[in-house]
Amino acid sequence: MAAPLPTVWILGDQLDRTRGALADRRPGDCRVLLVESERKIASKRWHRQRLHLVLSAMAHFADELRDEGFEVDHRRAPTLADGVRAHTAEFGVERVVAMEPMSWDGRSLLGALGVEAIPNDQFLCHYEDFAGWASGRRSLKMEDFYRWQRLRLDVLIEHGDGGPEPTGGRWNFDHDNREPPPRDGRAWPTIERFELDEIDRAVIERLPADTWGAEPDGTWPVTRPQALRRLDEFVETGLAPFGPHEDAMLQAEWKLAHSVLSSSMNLGLLHPSEVVDAAERAYRAGTAPLNSVEGFIRQVIGWREYVWGVYWLWMPGYRGHNALTALRAVPPAFTGEAPTSMACVTSVVEHVREHGYAHHIERLMVLGNLALTAGVDPRAMTDWMWASFVDGAEWVMLPNVIGMALFADGGMMATKPYASGGAYINKMSDSCRSCPFDPKQRTGERACPYTTLYWDFLARNEDVLAGNHRMARQLAGMRRLADLDAVRERAVEVLARLDAGTL
Repeated sequence: MAAPLPTVWILGDQLDRTRGALADRRPGDCRVLLVESERKIASKRWHRQRLHLVLSAMAHFADELRDEGFEVDHRRAPTLADGVRAHTAEFGVERVVAMEPMSWDGRSLLGALGVEAIPNDQFLCHYEDFAGWASGRRSLKMEDFYRWQRLRLDVLIEHGDGGPEPTGGRWNFDHDNREPPPRDGRAWPTIERFELDEIDRAVIERLPADTWGAEPDGTWPVTRPQALRRLDEFVETGLAPFGPHEDAMLQAEWKLAHSVLSSSMNLGLLHPSEVVDAAERAYRAGTAPLNSVEGFIRQVIGWREYVWGVYWLWMPGYRGHNALTALRAVPPAFTGEAPTSMACVTSVVEHVREHGYAHHIERLMVLGNLALTAGVDPRAMTDWMWASFVDGAEWVMLPNVIGMALFADGGMMATKPYASGGAYINKMSDSCRSCPFDPKQRTGERACPYTTLYWDFLARNEDVLAGNHRMARQLAGMRRLADLDAVRERAVEVLARLDAGTL
């Protein structure tokens, strides 16, 4: 009697035929399993486009494998574990193989189920390699990691008699990429909306009633051909203008020249190597300037892989950090449960509602900044962003929220809190011109909540931040405020109205 076929278990964010446990497999030598977990689906109030993206991409991938000749078991089960157990029982499976999951809990689950795990190769730096790089370092600066990545991957590197050097003579072109939003009314790169097919429509029909956000409209790739099309679009039309205004925010533009490729990379529809290669080729061909190409590549092989590395380095305890003892609930102005007069928040939340997306500065300096200065609970904020963004995942959101946005890890990741008043938003967005609040005022009815809460945040956390040399100037400025008592009184009112959804 022939031995039963082994099963290759593909998780919902590993949809890559050429990598992981499927890389060397052919039809007939294994069975493929995909499991939709009812517990996972019910665990959060998901954005409709986020949940649709994952479920539709899984279903499309299952169909592609069937078309190739694989026997595929795509099932829904109460939990992932239940799905695996039911599958092995039904088919008499003795061996299940999977690529390492993207989450700490997922890796533990594989061990508990006796699943054979092979290394995760969806990144350019495996987390064990990152741990080796981090070993013995007093601080884990992203810039140091990024330069190490550039050299080891030979990306934007010139090889001369003096040894390898960064292309253009500089590692970092940040200085060229911090322009405020242009006011010339220019058109920004557009993207193709993909036609929804029968699989998409079937997934939409069974989305839970408690999801939120706009209906799926074909914005987000659910197949590899669609993801490749989105990559080509960006390289052809978005990469060149990306750099200078990558930190700018416009109310009427939800993505500007950003690539919107993160969801495709996070699901396995694109690999970071092909994204980086495409960007570097554009520079070498003279179709995109170095500052834009370097800035984009830094996001992919620098920041994205750095976040992946520190997630694994610091888990599982990292998810419990709350260094500033922040306990406030996520504001109803964020969740869409209440409107707000703050124009910048209205704009960003509308982008999230319409697309399940906001670019990195909107996330950090509008949503994260307000959550930080208001004292929003880091776990609650992480869960909300995880559920609300199409590129959300635990490994993405924990370091970005707990470390970068909310300083909840006490400085393990960021050297200082990313707190600011309304001046930054006024400089980098067009929101303040249509807002009833004045970014220059910190007291009174017209005081910008960001400005008021910035000074209150410093006063509230003075003891915790006093030992941070990068905060010395800000704390000294706070101590010199003649109206600090009035600012803090105004902050009490702002926070009460923020909580109540009446701000």
